[in-house]
Amino acid sequence: MNNLEIIKEIAIPSPTKIVLLVIDGLGGLPDPKTGKTELETANTPNLDQLAAKGICGLIDPVAPGITPGSAPGHLALFGYDPVSCIIGRGVLEAVGIDFDLQAGDIATRGNFCTLDEKGLVTDRRAGRVSNEKCIELCQLLDGRSINGIRILVSPVREHRFAAVFRGDGLALEVSDSDPLRVGVPPKSITALNPEASKLASVANEFIAQAKVALAEHYPANMVLLRGFSQHPQIPTMSEIYKLKPAAIASYPMYRGLAKLVGMEVLPTGATIEDEFMTLKQSYADYDYFFVHIKPADNAGEDGDFDRRVKIFEQVDRNLPELIKLKPDVIVVAGDHSTPAMLKGHSWHPVPILLYSKWCRPDRVSEFSEPACASGGLGRFPATQVMPLAMANALKLTKFGA
Repeated sequence: MNNLEIIKEIAIPSPTKIVLLVIDGLGGLPDPKTGKTELETANTPNLDQLAAKGICGLIDPVAPGITPGSAPGHLALFGYDPVSCIIGRGVLEAVGIDFDLQAGDIATRGNFCTLDEKGLVTDRRAGRVSNEKCIELCQLLDGRSINGIRILVSPVREHRFAAVFRGDGLALEVSDSDPLRVGVPPKSITALNPEASKLASVANEFIAQAKVALAEHYPANMVLLRGFSQHPQIPTMSEIYKLKPAAIASYPMYRGLAKLVGMEVLPTGATIEDEFMTLKQSYADYDYFFVHIKPADNAGEDGDFDRRVKIFEQVDRNLPELIKLKPDVIVVAGDHSTPAMLKGHSWHPVPILLYSKWCRPDRVSEFSEPACASGGLGRFPATQVMPLAMANALKLTKFGA
């Protein structure tokens, strides 16, 4: 019996409420000049006060030393094993923008990117082109037909789009074209087994056509594809936890992920303030809320230490709106670390705090990486966050005789 089967057996419905606040890319590294991380540098009195009343620790989204993607990081926070429960990035993007995926469709996440005259990637995000530009570029690529396969291209946000391959004879076991770094050319997509050769061929031809179509649209003069995937079959959070869960997320990928695990995705505005207002307005209708804050991750990927500090302070200023609602359990964590020093996701453990009436407070008095390292929760797998939240919400009965 695995952990989810145990939880499903002992979970009970109750009126208590859980709020999981995920600050995307939360963990950081110290600035060499100050010796402090972004979280330590930020003025966060409300987070510090909550940490002082609760219990803190560090979590590993996948395992020590493993750098997680966004989907595994979030799945772990929702209690799913991110190693055995694989949800491809393409499906997340497509579902997140309400694309009507049909049986047999294969979705991939795309980036508009910048190539130099030597064909090397100089910016994987094409300077984060505007949403309007993304829509224009997607219209150039949408609806192409290659070898009997139709390619449907839809904008997501900024440099990101979803490409869906629809037709007969497709198998999704192909590699990505995104090299995940700059200074190198895009990769050629290869079939990982003979059945996937048609998709690899069609995808490479689509990329070649996209390069021609985008030639005059610098800095977005090329595309990178990754995360070829199909709609998964996984148990919902309602089935496992007996919850009525809701998601508040402005970024499409996280809305898609929430849908796939059975959350109701609430309409919300794009700002941090909008998301906290949505929580307040919908608070009476659900007993579990996933609130996702994206900008800190973007700032980390851009290497912008100061912007990350300001975002943490912005979250802190809005935190009283959550606290006033008096949830039975508040969890504040991240899906992974995105230190500005590294300009990308990293393997470093992520700070977490848990507050409830029933928690055993430790001696941590601030919410930061070093403080959480000494917290009472210790360092543990992120998959254990949901059982802890459920227990503190008195939503679990005794296991065994």
